[in-house]
Amino acid sequence: MPIPPVLVRMLREHIERFGVAPDGRLFRNAAGNYIEAAAYGITWGRAREATLTLDEHALALAKRPYDLRHAGISFWLASGVDPAECARRAGQSIQALFRYCAKFLAEARNHANTLIEESMRRWDEPESGV
Repeated sequence: MPIPPVLVRMLREHIERFGVAPDGRLFRNAAGNYIEAAAYGITWGRAREATLTLDEHALALAKRPYDLRHAGISFWLASGVDPAECARRAGQSIQALFRYCAKFLAEARNHANTLIEESMRRWDEPESGV
């Protein structure tokens, strides 16, 4: 499942407007420091309201910053990155990746099976011109 275009747009617009902190953080307070936990939800909510259309906002799309993590991992998997590498990059076990991304991985497994079956059919077809 690819990252919804609205999330890509939201992140690009934020980075264009505010840049990133020297350590790579996307969000920081006015002084450039970490956002306090209590203020984080308020800041995130304001960012969503400022960026999303009313219809997008009603979908609860990226309701929490953590939702972007799942979208990122799903994007890696959809891009063909090996699940073990996705788990390593996400800092989680392969078991956790399979547990939380089971639906996506099942779709990938079905696609792989289709590719294998197509190859097997071609293997069994008589060669032309022989």
